Amino acid sequence: MKTLFVALALVLVVAPLTGQQQKVRDCSKDNFEELESGRLTLRFFDAISGKPISAAEVSIDSIGDFTTDEEGKILFAPPAEDGSYGVSFRSEGYVPTDFPIEIETGSLYFNRYSISPILDVRFLRVVLDWGKSPRDLDLHLLKEGGYHISYRDMSTAEDGAARLDRDDTDGYGPETITAREIGRDARYTCFVHDYSNRRRHDAAELAQSKATVKVYGQGKLLNVFEVPRGRPGNRWDVFTIHGGVIGEIGSLHQD
Repeated sequence: MKTLFVALALVLVVAPLTGQQQKVRDCSKDNFEELESGRLTLRFFDAISGKPISAAEVSIDSIGDFTTDEEGKILFAPPAEDGSYGVSFRSEGYVPTDFPIEIETGSLYFNRYSISPILDVRFLRVVLDWGKSPRDLDLHLLKEGGYHISYRDMSTAEDGAARLDRDDTDGYGPETITAREIGRDARYTCFVHDYSNRRRHDAAELAQSKATVKVYGQGKLLNVFEVPRGRPGNRWDVFTIHGGVIGEIGSLHQD
């Protein structure tokens, strides 16, 4: 009599990481890398999809030239001196983007940057990045007498002229709005609202969020705005547009 042995294969199914879990894991890896090797990490993401950008060419003034890996990151040794260093990002299908990074006490002040895919020269794109907290910052674009683009009001303007491309509710961003046309006689206001602390009158988390707003238009990066530090408030009025001219507001206050 034969004894039949049946081997049962145990298949372990691992659920994919959520967006927040992936971002937290990235942050932990970056911290470990910094402690283990002394190298700093810069990460680059698509401003529409939020996915890492691989095989991009990145140059950092006085530091060197690099190519992003499959996680959209580069590693580099910190410079001898703290300060601001210019970064040049180039990748096929993306708008050439130059911006500064800050290195403080041998560490990066912020290391996650979202880059806009190439867009029509007539379009305007606004991209918001920030840190781990608050979890939910909301980007708004208001056209006086016209539309109000945000997660709440509408994802697409009634005339199809503007839309919320990406909403992020679990920290870091990006959150992105694209306007297909900017009227020269119209007035626009862009602001960021700290939805996580919307009911707190003494909230200071927005000022501590490391939030950055990039404005793309005319086929290039036009402006980079950083949230004011050391002030309370859950609303950051970032900039206005009138007559086709972008003007910084830069105020924090309670909404």
